[in-house]
Amino acid sequence: MDRLDRKILKLVQEDATASVADIAKAVGLSTTPCWRRIQKLEDEGVIRKRVALLDPVAVNARVTVFVSIRTNSHSIEWLKRFSEVISDFPEVVEFYRMSGEIDYLLRVVVPDIEAFDAFYKRLISKIEIRDVSSTFAMEQIKYTTEMPLDYMVIDKS
Repeated sequence: MDRLDRKILKLVQEDATASVADIAKAVGLSTTPCWRRIQKLEDEGVIRKRVALLDPVAVNARVTVFVSIRTNSHSIEWLKRFSEVISDFPEVVEFYRMSGEIDYLLRVVVPDIEAFDAFYKRLISKIEIRDVSSTFAMEQIKYTTEMPLDYMVIDKS
């Protein structure tokens, strides 16, 4: 990848609906070479997907809850089962295996506390968990889906 690829990635992250012609113009390429670069970035998996970002209030998912989970079971079988269980919950929008005192961290979005309580009860009915701790976000101060590109390794050739 080179500096042009980085510029293209920056633009695509800002607006995935931008036309190839607009991106090409912004990075100083003609349309066909720009399109080829975008296709290559998609083929290589650098661009994984193009999506629409929805307003949580408009879709009634205004409450964000960070759920810390600790377990007594650390087998690969339990992790596979837990992953399957979590995959069935559309409220879970992020799911991480952690280091340190917390084993797993979930970001859950729901309309209200009652909906979170229902989520919690469904979760604990499906799998054994040692400890669950939930923290409700009061205000979202920064949110982005854009990856920082300053760390990209740029070809010197």
